Amino acid sequence: MKISRNPETVHKPVAPYVHQIEVTGPQKWLTLSGQLGLEVDGTVPENPLEQLQLALENIKRNLESAEMQVGDLTKLVFYLVGDFEAEQRRKIIGDFLGEHLPCTTMIYVVALAAPVFKVEVDAWACKDI
Repeated sequence: MKISRNPETVHKPVAPYVHQIEVTGPQKWLTLSGQLGLEVDGTVPENPLEQLQLALENIKRNLESAEMQVGDLTKLVFYLVGDFEAEQRRKIIGDFLGEHLPCTTMIYVVALAAPVFKVEVDAWACKDI
């Protein structure tokens, strides 16, 4: 069972996320490597927002291959390089998550594995079995 909480003794979340998710009982866990905004054919969009959308789509594809869904995500960590229009960034992430609120962390970094990459997203998911 998964229980989401925002303790009253901690500040309210500053964006759409929860402070904690407690997991008890028998579950199936999935840990993903950082997902890039990289197409199956190896191409990378120049636009960082397109890379973000594609990285999230790659997370969804990984979840589906493990017979899981976006609602099973417990944690997302976003690594971003450069400027991202905040409103568009929030819309892309919100459209991906829908009503689901996992724990999240967003970090702006100097660089990723190659200069072309502007986005990498780590993800963890858990599903009751």
